[in-house]
Amino acid sequence: MMNALNDPHQRKPRILCIGMPVRDLIYQVQDVPKRGSKEHASSFTEIAGGNALNSGITISRLGGRVLLSGPIGGAQDSANTIIRQQMATEGIDTSGFIKVDGVITPISGIMIDPSGERTIVTYRDPKLWTVKLPAPDQLLQDVQGVMVENRCAEFITDICAEAQRRGIPVVVDADLTMSLREGLLSVASHIIFSAEALHATADQSDDLSSLRKIAELTPAFLAVTSGAKGVRWLDDNGEPRHMPAFPVHTVDTLGAGDAFHGAFALGIAEGQRLEQALRFASATAALKCTRFGGAFASPQRVDVDALLASSPAAQPV
Repeated sequence: MMNALNDPHQRKPRILCIGMPVRDLIYQVQDVPKRGSKEHASSFTEIAGGNALNSGITISRLGGRVLLSGPIGGAQDSANTIIRQQMATEGIDTSGFIKVDGVITPISGIMIDPSGERTIVTYRDPKLWTVKLPAPDQLLQDVQGVMVENRCAEFITDICAEAQRRGIPVVVDADLTMSLREGLLSVASHIIFSAEALHATADQSDDLSSLRKIAELTPAFLAVTSGAKGVRWLDDNGEPRHMPAFPVHTVDTLGAGDAFHGAFALGIAEGQRLEQALRFASATAALKCTRFGGAFASPQRVDVDALLASSPAAQPV
């Protein structure tokens, strides 16, 4: 499905998404097994995954153009071929991938219960963090936005710093604990945390005190997503703001946070106002949650626009 617009005068922004692609093995279960027990799955599917890759799928489906970069298993790893094929179907450029010979692509076992909540176990080879990305002139050519996973700080910080120097917005998906001396804090334009990662990073128990503590260390826009509780952020005056989530019937939360980050990065690259980009991202994540299939259940732009136009929900306060 090719989502880049054909008219060169109407081309959507190109977003560079950097992270680790993952081979997702997804099981639908009635209950997550207790230690030492067994559980029969009602269905199984295998798809490409990973934060940046999932965000890239969302961006492409929303009409943006996507370049993926990051380490992937070598030529002998079957996931390499499968992931590239699935991305080609989505109209995504994978020329930024770096093959790491002798290493398998990260793999996740994912169990999804009837509420749509997911439980995940992931293996990533430590050698993946030693990768060297292509040169900035190659990765940043015709790029209007960068979206990165904070787990990859070891090899993404330099390219983010160069993007910042060129005036390209850098959106960080912070779903893991960050060091308060982390270089990404100084090169990001926008950092959106999961609640767990935010509290662990700031060593605080609530969103507001956590955001304010980190705001002392970075000029970046800071926000935190909390699923059905919506998103909280600090405005230009350091005052707390909140936007409720769109009320939907959830069947699969896998990839919802990534959908939010991807839509937000595209919105910022398109020049949307901050609150507009947040609501756009919230609608995208909400629609994804109504469909099973991880990021491959991400909505098309027309669906997101229809929800935004028809629903008075999720207004910032």
